[in-house]
Amino acid sequence: CFYGNRAILAIYLQQMLKYSEDDATIIYHSFVMLCYFFPIIGAIIADCFLGKFRTILYLSILYVIGNITLSTASNFSLPINHTAFSLLGLFLIAVGTGGIKPCVSSFGGDQFVVPQQEKQLASFFSVFYFSINAGSLISTYLTPELRVMSCFGADSCYPLAFGVPAALMITALVVFVCGKSLYIMKNPQGNILVEVSKCIGRGVWGKLFGKEKKQHWLDHAEEKCSSELVRDTKILLELMILFSPTICFWALLDQQGSRWTFQAVHMNGKIGSFTIMPDQMQVFNPVLIMTFIPLFELVIYPLLAKLRL
Repeated sequence: CFYGNRAILAIYLQQMLKYSEDDATIIYHSFVMLCYFFPIIGAIIADCFLGKFRTILYLSILYVIGNITLSTASNFSLPINHTAFSLLGLFLIAVGTGGIKPCVSSFGGDQFVVPQQEKQLASFFSVFYFSINAGSLISTYLTPELRVMSCFGADSCYPLAFGVPAALMITALVVFVCGKSLYIMKNPQGNILVEVSKCIGRGVWGKLFGKEKKQHWLDHAEEKCSSELVRDTKILLELMILFSPTICFWALLDQQGSRWTFQAVHMNGKIGSFTIMPDQMQVFNPVLIMTFIPLFELVIYPLLAKLRL
């Protein structure tokens, strides 16, 4: 659903809402940024208040409302403010899809008993990631095909292109709710992000205003935080430094849906008798991921395990 909407969003903003390429790029990346900001909020809500199941349920309903709003707004035969409703729909989608992102995979992980089912858990996450990219592949290819169809007296059919993902999301939500009696539910136990933030805050406060010198600035937090939390926070900060270069990678990769798509508009997408539409250029990413997941699972990881790496 998310990937289908994102595939055609930049062209919709430019061609239908008449934004310039620069403005459409800003809106597109603002939308993506919100989609990956709200996971923080969703995680806090799930861990501290509602639990994963109810968080997924409520925010998925919001997600569906956002999709319906966007699909309705893209029907230019209706006498409404299409720009305002489109942006409202995008915001609701960002809240919904972002809020459930940290909950879906972890809720799936809750269904396994560790360490007895540790291998099954590892296989689940590989299958889960493969399924996400299979959905991304299908939606990224099909949504542009729906976009170029004619409907409501127009040469394009954005209501259908946005509406099909909405219908699929409704179907997925119904299936998810129907399986409620089969799930293992875990009660909210507090959010580790909040605890880590408190630990860092106390460490900074102790470093700036504490009278006693410590070997590490986070050691100041040991007065009010467990030594285990302090140790894990130190490791987390080191890992954040290690992964910081990926910021540049993702900043470039996400240009696929904006600048690269606009560039593709001005290019000849013909490969023999086959034509690749500009918003289908993003399909290569899930294709490569789906190719490499089995390769790593069946060849590379077992080989590294034999080499004890």
